[in-house]
Amino acid sequence: MSLEISPRVRLGLAAAALALVAGGAGFGIAHLGGTETAPARTADAGRKPLYWYDPMVPSQHFDKPGKSPFMDMQLVPKYADEGGGDAPGVRIDPATSQTLGLRTVAVRRGELASSITATGTIDFNQRDVAIVQARAAGFVQRVYGRAPGDVVGAGAPLADILVPEWGGAQAEFLAVRRTGNAALTQAARQRLMLLGMPSGTITSVERTGRPHYVITISTPTGGVIKTLDVRAGMTLTAGQTLAEVNGLGTVWLNAAVPEAIAGPLRPGQTVQATLAAFPGETLSGRVSAILPQTQADSRTLTVRIELPNRGGRLRPGMFATVSFGGSAQFALLVPSEALIRTGKRTLVMLALDKGRYRPAEVQTGREAGDQTEILAGLSEGEKIVASGQFLIDSEASLSGVQARPIGGGTPQAVGEPAAPAALYETAGKIEQITDNSVTLSHEPVPAIGWPAMTMTFQLPDPKIARGLKAGDRVRFGFDRPPAGPTVRRMAKVVGQ
Repeated sequence: MSLEISPRVRLGLAAAALALVAGGAGFGIAHLGGTETAPARTADAGRKPLYWYDPMVPSQHFDKPGKSPFMDMQLVPKYADEGGGDAPGVRIDPATSQTLGLRTVAVRRGELASSITATGTIDFNQRDVAIVQARAAGFVQRVYGRAPGDVVGAGAPLADILVPEWGGAQAEFLAVRRTGNAALTQAARQRLMLLGMPSGTITSVERTGRPHYVITISTPTGGVIKTLDVRAGMTLTAGQTLAEVNGLGTVWLNAAVPEAIAGPLRPGQTVQATLAAFPGETLSGRVSAILPQTQADSRTLTVRIELPNRGGRLRPGMFATVSFGGSAQFALLVPSEALIRTGKRTLVMLALDKGRYRPAEVQTGREAGDQTEILAGLSEGEKIVASGQFLIDSEASLSGVQARPIGGGTPQAVGEPAAPAALYETAGKIEQITDNSVTLSHEPVPAIGWPAMTMTFQLPDPKIARGLKAGDRVRFGFDRPPAGPTVRRMAKVVGQ
């Protein structure tokens, strides 16, 4: 009798099998790493286990072998030379490391370009605005067909205005001028100017000998008409705004820069911008202002950049990408791919001796390209895993291995070389320097909660400060031995 399995039952069996595979994945790396199975442990009869544990619940220890109370499996012994006891970490044999594709790199010091990239949009230059107003009360006799958004040149006519008040003043000026009295003529001319009459209109009245009651209102500068409030037949009052013209010779590029990386930016700094409208073309500009208010929703600062607008090609609303270049600075660097970001902290996986690996907490700084600055938690020369570290981190979490904290760690095993002291990186200005000390006004050190302040550091080797003097801006690394904060390296910051 044949039994037919429906697709729904077949799918349920597949899901159950997948769950069993996932349950066994927790100790998969340990199995691949040479951790022996229960039958093979008979060869370890001469070794005394530290304790027994369930690989699925590694935090629970048992003092004798047997069956796990949590899972249907035998307890696994933990030996002192497996990375437990005084040597925290996860042990993986070299063959398995190669199978997993683990790649280690050394923490190094190098140059990190202080480049910041942000996005922004083109806007009008609000410093290049001309307001057109009526100089006297009158009536609009004619308009010239302009509309908001039109691009006009300097001197473009907007409307013809009839000004009755000017007619009587011009007739009086002409009458005084015919008397030949220069003083009275000059006084009458001054009166016309005080009435708001343009000098060109006064000259025309003198040349023709006839009053000019109608004046043509024109734009004082070229640009785009933003507002136009003049219509044929309307009555005007003195000082009424007729139009607003925004120049297009330069435009603003308002870039949104995250507040966390906006600190190094300064007004006057040169920037490079690329626009989606002109692919492959790079425009140069400068930072004209950093606006004082932070956008609460996006946590960004608005950086205002002034760009030349040759030919009027740059139009408000265009999208742009901005690169804020800067001088390269020396820093402690690791590949960005080596970082494990958990949301609460950042870890790297240390590659120790004898195939052991241990997570370490780090404090990160700037990032450029594929390199990230390490402010604290690592020392130059230490080796970390740059590829495959997430697999080891999963096994370390399963085995209950604690990460090495910033600025400290667990005691070293007997015979194991001491780990180098953690160095903290920051920048500052040299206030005073002697053969064995240096006084620095330094920036905050977030890794240890130090604010910006001026303090004296020990200088164990005068060669560290060779070529430096009071007033120099430097970037330095220091540790905190019992004798007090001690500078271990120091380099001049170029370009600041």
